[in-house]
Amino acid sequence: MTDSNIIKLTAAQIAERIASGELTAVEVTEAHLARIEAVDEKVHAFLHVDREGALAQARAVDEKRARGEKLGPLAGVPLALKDIFTTEGVPTTVGSKILEGWIPPYDATLTKRLKAADVVILGKTNMDEFAMGSSTENSAYGPTGNPWDLTRIPGGSGGGSSAALASYEAPLAIGTDTGGSIRQPAAVTGTVGVKPTYGAVSRYGMVAFSSSLDQGGPCARTVLDAALLHEVIAGHDPLDSTSIDAPVPPVVEAARNGSVAGMRVGVVKQFRGEGYQAGVIQRFDESVELLKGLGAEIVELDCPSFDLALSAYYLIAPSECSSNLARFDGLRYGLRAGDDGGHSAEEVTSLTREAGFGPEVKRRIMLGTYALSSGYYDAYYGSAQKVRTLIKQDFDKAFEQVDVIVSPTTPTTAFAIGERADDPMAMYLADLCTIPTNLAGNAAMSLPCGLAPEDNLPVGLQIIAPVMKDDRLYKVGAAVEAAFVEKWGHPLLEEAPSL
Repeated sequence: MTDSNIIKLTAAQIAERIASGELTAVEVTEAHLARIEAVDEKVHAFLHVDREGALAQARAVDEKRARGEKLGPLAGVPLALKDIFTTEGVPTTVGSKILEGWIPPYDATLTKRLKAADVVILGKTNMDEFAMGSSTENSAYGPTGNPWDLTRIPGGSGGGSSAALASYEAPLAIGTDTGGSIRQPAAVTGTVGVKPTYGAVSRYGMVAFSSSLDQGGPCARTVLDAALLHEVIAGHDPLDSTSIDAPVPPVVEAARNGSVAGMRVGVVKQFRGEGYQAGVIQRFDESVELLKGLGAEIVELDCPSFDLALSAYYLIAPSECSSNLARFDGLRYGLRAGDDGGHSAEEVTSLTREAGFGPEVKRRIMLGTYALSSGYYDAYYGSAQKVRTLIKQDFDKAFEQVDVIVSPTTPTTAFAIGERADDPMAMYLADLCTIPTNLAGNAAMSLPCGLAPEDNLPVGLQIIAPVMKDDRLYKVGAAVEAAFVEKWGHPLLEEAPSL
């Protein structure tokens, strides 16, 4: 097969061909490395490409097969890893100058599981600094372009991972989702992104932004590929105190047997209205009709606390960020500024943070520190946590009536790079539909549901499931994906953007 044919294969197809001997893992890896070399100067999906490491992993897979050893379901499949997970011997910057050049001495649990499954890690992808943003414009190393239109954002904070998928630089990727940073990039690039139940994927070795919200998860171009990756990375980890000690839901089985017949699907009235692009609503309404045609019962839901989710999130997340980022003091690791013998330790810390943190990170640290300060804690942070409880209660009531909830993933398609750079509130509104799920800890998925007619850019359909019912995402997602492919063709596989 030619390189151009190889990079268009799904992860499942690549794994099958490697296992059968039709392709070698080295051939597959070299094809994707060649693609990165050809297009990434324009896309800027990667911050670091580990060419030698990736080829070494690929050779090890081929040697296993030659010895007759059984290969796992994703053995030899290349993957783009968000630069927020520590990777032994490979730079991990979290998109920030404060960790520029830092080489971790250990692997995150997620990284270990990928390696144990013989997944080939191509390198580390670009992201908003410390995962704070909705566009990947906050990266200290420059923005990433959306392969559908390089003048537009690929979503955030994991825009590098989503862009790598959409530009065929990798068939699989890993993202993290604190307020929508897996699902929102998936929506605007026409890919699939899943936020598992909070605690389902270990956070050990994932650089913390907001500990009660952060969650790693799979990104892919198809629902089945996402399920295969989900199964690899999920599961209990004793190194993570928030890790759920329970079996991983049967996500791959669900993805292979997609159906919505007899399911109750909820539509929340708070997930539409002012600020939603007409084409996004049009494609969402068509998706609801599609679900109805596939045998689902549509149930209208009222979740009034969801209107407060954005405000609550932007008190809770910055508060936790102000605590987590206190460790970056210039004294232990990473950047150190002003250490010339003439400054005190306190001054070195101040100079390091001034030089190392970008504007959005500084904004959130200050907001969070204020919200946690004496005299304001109860008024702001405490009140936000009460709203969080109300949101969880609204979800609990909703899931008494329905099996899953659907909504648009984002209110608009990809906006132009720089369009919202000076308007933080407009930027924050990109995560309007995704934030409630993070606050409640539920599982959610975004998958393509067509292109908006006014700009011909991808629209995402969000599916939300109860805690530890992640398999429902894949059951519904696979059914919707199959129906869309049959009716219109896959927006990426059939109408791939041109680079």
